[in-house]
Amino acid sequence: MRDSIIRTREVFFFENYFEDFFVQQKPKVKEKIIWTLSLLQELPVIPKKYLKHIEGTNGLYEIRVQHAGEIFRIFCFFDFGKLLVIMHAIQKKTQKLPRREIERAIQIKKKYEINK
Repeated sequence: MRDSIIRTREVFFFENYFEDFFVQQKPKVKEKIIWTLSLLQELPVIPKKYLKHIEGTNGLYEIRVQHAGEIFRIFCFFDFGKLLVIMHAIQKKTQKLPRREIERAIQIKKKYEINK
């Protein structure tokens, strides 16, 4: 009955940044990412466990995915309030998000805003 679930927001994949990351992942990681993205579409309020604002940025968020001790972060932002724009993703290996990945997300967001 998943087809009858009302989506609170839509997910849009900007260019192929995310796809390039996704195709390299193991099947179980792919399943967990798909499950998490579905959850983000359906829940009216998203817990911080799955989506967190990146401090010091103008509207950038990280989608948080964990599987078998591995941590993944998918960079995203909202457009028109209900559209979740997915940018690139990384496997997180340190406690803090790498600054260069945040800078990359900022540049991708600018590119999106120019081209929309």
